[in-house]
Amino acid sequence: MINQRPIKTRPIPSSSSSSSSSSSSTSSIPPSSSLNPHKSDQIFPKMGRRSILKLTLATILFILAFYALFYTSIYHNPDNSLRIQPNLQIPKQTVRIYMYDLPRRFTYGVIDSYEIARGGKGIEEVTTVRYPGNQHAAEWHLFVDLNNTKRSRAYVARVSDPDEADLFYVPFFSSLSLVANPIRGGVVVREGYSDEETQEDLILWLEEQVYWKRNNGRDHVFVCQDPNALYKVIDRVKNAVLLVSDFGRLGSDQASLVKDVILPYSHRINSYRGEIGVENRKWLMFFMGNRYRKEGGKIRDLLFQLLEGENDVFIKHGSQSRESRRMATQGMHTSKFCLHPAGDTPSACRLFDAIVSLCVPVIISDYIELPFEDVIDYRKIAVFVDTDSALKPGYLTKLLRGVKKERILEFQTELKKVQHYFEYDDPDGTVNEIWRQVSLKLPLINLMINRDKRIVQRHLNKPDCSCVCSNQTGIHTSLRR
Repeated sequence: MINQRPIKTRPIPSSSSSSSSSSSSTSSIPPSSSLNPHKSDQIFPKMGRRSILKLTLATILFILAFYALFYTSIYHNPDNSLRIQPNLQIPKQTVRIYMYDLPRRFTYGVIDSYEIARGGKGIEEVTTVRYPGNQHAAEWHLFVDLNNTKRSRAYVARVSDPDEADLFYVPFFSSLSLVANPIRGGVVVREGYSDEETQEDLILWLEEQVYWKRNNGRDHVFVCQDPNALYKVIDRVKNAVLLVSDFGRLGSDQASLVKDVILPYSHRINSYRGEIGVENRKWLMFFMGNRYRKEGGKIRDLLFQLLEGENDVFIKHGSQSRESRRMATQGMHTSKFCLHPAGDTPSACRLFDAIVSLCVPVIISDYIELPFEDVIDYRKIAVFVDTDSALKPGYLTKLLRGVKKERILEFQTELKKVQHYFEYDDPDGTVNEIWRQVSLKLPLINLMINRDKRIVQRHLNKPDCSCVCSNQTGIHTSLRR
């Protein structure tokens, strides 16, 4: 509401005073012949002009207030309480993407080899094929989405003519290929399939394509979600848009936030469908996973040593299995906080298991990159703690025990709002958001393509990386406001 000063009304005079006033007023008016038409104040006295001015001002303010109320009621979004509706950067036009019709060995052939190596028969019917369930399933979901003739996504549209395309999608199942032929006890289970040879053959095939050669692959898109996917040929595809889970095993001249997209892992446990609350969450903190890891993951063993004796902390060494997933589901659904320390690489599917469980992630991974950060403020859904602070005896448990119930409910509320971003099967979920992220890269891709064409020969002491660099020192924990 716009506050307005009340309009004062004049008292109604009595009949006698009115008559007297009328008489007096009449006697004071000069003859019409003596009136000056250019002096309006002779006709309208000062009090009359002020009343007109107030009435005009009040009318203008009323119109403005009505417009504001009308505009708000028309454009109010009733879903804001359930899902965040960010001010997304929607491209002026849908990005056109062409998906290569790769030889079968790079797509369904990889699934064949995976199944046969594990005693299966391979694919008998494409329409009924099931992608082997694992955390790197983004490559399958994107492939299925582009093959869906009824898809109606706003951000990218598949075209059948490569001359019409803005981008080119290479649907190689690179993560599945990496584990298609398992090695057990140092012995290859099945002869005849080699991931390294498949990678090499893919690049040889691509390098024969006119659209690859046209811009050195800059307008091409690959999924390499497993940290080791495409490791043999990464330097030959580094110009392309890489869809990755983190930059843990990629160099600064191979990947960057400018040209690449960070993907969430597929969560392995069931999403929590209950309401927010702490009454049924008996554990302060939960972690179940491999205790011993290489590189940055060495922190896990140190955290085990610090936390094993805490009564309200559930921490257990375990590997992937059906039983461990069942225990992890129960544990995450009944814990307030879920620990996410670095592993062999900065990120892992455990983080996204926690998010869909409404279990507040406690992230101890100093070099982690996170998906969709232009629309998700992770400080609202997770606690970040630097490694040095986390390894101080008593620091972590004291920090988390000091979090009040109201603050935990705030975390859970925000987690519920963004939960759909991590659901690959949600029509408005992960796949849709990945394509939005890819579509936003197009102006930068065009920039780099045009820049490449005009750069002259130079003598460089280090790689020319078109990337975002930061020397920000950082924080100890995000929990303190």
